[in-house]
Amino acid sequence: MAKEDDRLYLLTYIENRFGIPEALFDDYLLFSTKKSWLLIKRSLQIETASRLKVSKVGLRAFQRIGSFVKPTTRFIQTFGRFASKAKLQINMTQLQTLLGGGEIPVDLKLDNGYVVLAIRANRVLGLGFLINGKIRSQLPKKEIRSAMLLENSQIIESLSWESNQIEKILDRKLENQED
Repeated sequence: MAKEDDRLYLLTYIENRFGIPEALFDDYLLFSTKKSWLLIKRSLQIETASRLKVSKVGLRAFQRIGSFVKPTTRFIQTFGRFASKAKLQINMTQLQTLLGGGEIPVDLKLDNGYVVLAIRANRVLGLGFLINGKIRSQLPKKEIRSAMLLENSQIIESLSWESNQIEKILDRKLENQED
C-alpha cells in the first residue's frame, strides 16, 4: 500500500487543483509502484491481500513524469465529473485543434498545469495541459478518435432510423388517403 504521506499529497493535489473532494476517496485504497499509484475500492479481502507483493492492482490513478505527478486519463474520466475547478468545456472545433497537435488559447485564472477537458453536457474526455494561456492536449488521440467515429456512426444510424420511421408514417398516410 502507498504511504500515508503519498496519499495525503496526491489527494490534496486533486482537491486543490481540480476541486475533487478528498473525502470522495475515503472508500479507496492507494497502492504504489516505482512510477505509479493505483486506486482500488476498499474491502476486507483487498486489505488482507495488501500484505502480499502485488505488481498491479486496480485503476492506475497517477504516474510520475520526471518531477511531476500526472493524473491518468482513466482516473480523470472516472472522477473528473466531480471537478469544480480547472475544468474546461470545449467544443468540437477546439477538440479537433487539440487532436491535430494544436493549442487553444484560453483565459483561465489558473496556474500552469493540468486541466480537465469536457465536451457536450460535461462529458469528460481527459486532460489538457495549460501553459502560458494555451491548452495542449494530453488526450490519447487514438482512443478519442475511435470514440468520435463511434459516436458519429451512432448519430448517422439514429438519423437513418428516424428517416425510415418518417417514411413509414408518410406511406401509411398516403395509403389512408387513397382508401
